[in-house]
Amino acid sequence: MPSKALILALLLPAASMAQADVTLYAAGSLQGALREIDAAFTAGTGIAVHAEFGPAGLMRERIEHGGNADVFASADMKQPHKLVADGRAEFAVRFTGNRLCAMAKPALGLTSGNLLAKMLDPTLKLGTSTPGADPAGDYTWAVFAKAEALQGRAEARLKAKALSLVGGPAAAPVPAGKNAIPYLLDSGQADLFIAYCTTGRQARREGVDLTVVDMPPALAQRADYGLTVLRKSSPDAARLALFMLSEPAQAILERWGFEPQTGRP
Repeated sequence: MPSKALILALLLPAASMAQADVTLYAAGSLQGALREIDAAFTAGTGIAVHAEFGPAGLMRERIEHGGNADVFASADMKQPHKLVADGRAEFAVRFTGNRLCAMAKPALGLTSGNLLAKMLDPTLKLGTSTPGADPAGDYTWAVFAKAEALQGRAEARLKAKALSLVGGPAAAPVPAGKNAIPYLLDSGQADLFIAYCTTGRQARREGVDLTVVDMPPALAQRADYGLTVLRKSSPDAARLALFMLSEPAQAILERWGFEPQTGRP
């Protein structure tokens, strides 16, 4: 059976002339890993990568409104599949994965066992990303739906109290140099936050005193990240996409806490 990388190469649109660099639009949660991947790609090929990061839903809208992206890396499959459905790209492939975690300052005493009770506690502020604009918000809403099976009216209660503090067009900017979630917790805008596990664990690696807990099995939510190359992009864009699926790039993603695609069926 052909590999996904080979299928990707066969589906790429033809182009007669290579370009000087490649423009990558990508989900904000990928920023650290993709900057390292881009540097490795440039070192090996001489092709410069101009990367822009943000909520995947908003990045997809930028493409639809004329954004000059060559490659799009989303935190879900929905956004690249929409570009395919609209004829802006020919394919979408899963290239890595993530999971949702809950995080809070240590004083809250957050654990996987008491997570749902803390989420439902009316005295605690529950921070999330913005559904529709950012896949992290959509994944969080899926967690809320799962909570309904554990406690009656949990889904409605969680949606009603959730504060969409990041990932949307109306979200207040985070001060330069600040990690968003620790900043929102430290400033009292949230008491606990639902976000990607990679986000919280990277903050801890940077020295932030933060409790990061896995979702209990009944609430566990995975995130599949999708990759596409836009139509009329050059072969250099194809080379970047193929490199992102390669073992060296997948090893970088794994080092940043993402689930590698290499070796998956």
